[in-house]
Amino acid sequence: MNVFVINSGSSSIKYQLIRMPGAEVACTGLVDRIGQQGSTVSHKAFKNGAELARKEAIPIPDHAAGLEAVAALLADAEVGVIADPSEIHTVGHRAVHGAESFSSTMEITQEVMDKMKELFPLAPLHNPPNHLGIQVAASVFPAARQVAVFDTAFHQSMPPVAFRMAIPHQLYVDHKIRNYGFHGTSHKFVSERAAEFLGKPDAKIVTIHLGNGCSMAAVQGGKCMDTTMGMGPMNGLMMGSRAGDIDQSVIFHLISQLGYTPAEVNNMLNKQSGMLGLTGFNDMRDVKKLYYQGDKQAVLAYNMYAYRIKKYIGAYAAILNGIDAVVFTAGVGENDPLSRSLTCLNMEYIGLHLDEAKNESAARGIRDISADGSPVRILVVPTNEELEIAKQCYELLSPNLPNG
Repeated sequence: MNVFVINSGSSSIKYQLIRMPGAEVACTGLVDRIGQQGSTVSHKAFKNGAELARKEAIPIPDHAAGLEAVAALLADAEVGVIADPSEIHTVGHRAVHGAESFSSTMEITQEVMDKMKELFPLAPLHNPPNHLGIQVAASVFPAARQVAVFDTAFHQSMPPVAFRMAIPHQLYVDHKIRNYGFHGTSHKFVSERAAEFLGKPDAKIVTIHLGNGCSMAAVQGGKCMDTTMGMGPMNGLMMGSRAGDIDQSVIFHLISQLGYTPAEVNNMLNKQSGMLGLTGFNDMRDVKKLYYQGDKQAVLAYNMYAYRIKKYIGAYAAILNGIDAVVFTAGVGENDPLSRSLTCLNMEYIGLHLDEAKNESAARGIRDISADGSPVRILVVPTNEELEIAKQCYELLSPNLPNG
């Protein structure tokens, strides 16, 4: 099964073509700056043991033009990996917010599309471009079956004590205001890999997804018990440009006393806070340079970042009644030893003993960076959300294949 995985953003489309069930990545790519000056398509194909790359700077006025350019590259004589777009059997879409309507991967029907549209207010920055990506893909790849994989689905196993908010009950009944959680595809993928690595299917694992967006999950026996993000993807950990947990009084003070509008506060907490607000940079690589130069704001920001992760590790160890492993993943989690070191510092009471030499190693794949004899394992598990989406598409549709 050729599964074409799409992650459609407001001005970009990330994609991979993955051949299932062997999980062979045939190509990857990015359509960037859609509807803007300087739009590009970057395509990388893997053929006969060789890596072939092409980058094209072409006008891409909308998502349809972007996907049509990708379809041409997929079948290109030099960098193509299929003969014709009809060879795409399934298009798997990353969909951010499924609320309570979607607790599992779904083949897309008109009913699914209508329900996704109803959920736009819950994720106004993410769900509309996801929805548009599905519409465009259906026209560019008309022979393919369209499947949605929801970021929130993995967290639907949370018990009410975790997902309910202590606000008037009717707000949940009428408007489904509750904690949903995000990055579920990543948390599912790495927690399953970690459990396999440990040889313990019922493992109690704390997964720590650290990228520009950051979240954590408490996972037991493959099911999410709690997660740091809430109704939207702003809560919990400090992030690249998002504030994370904040006293609600600050919001009211900004509006009533300092004259900010609600829209301005929302923009501030989403796009001007976190690492960016404290240091002027949202990229951890830039902040790390300042940290090692002794910049006080960078040192404070890094320590705040680790401090909040430590608090949630402690909280999740409490609700799980102990943990078997903590897992670092995503861009920062996988590649920034400093974040991991500061997080695990003075955590021996909970069973975390980091081996600094292992932590500094740039080895690829799953690796155990805990000290010998550490009661709780510290793992770095590379995430692969695209592979998880392809896997879920295959598991959903393969029973219906002629030889499935």
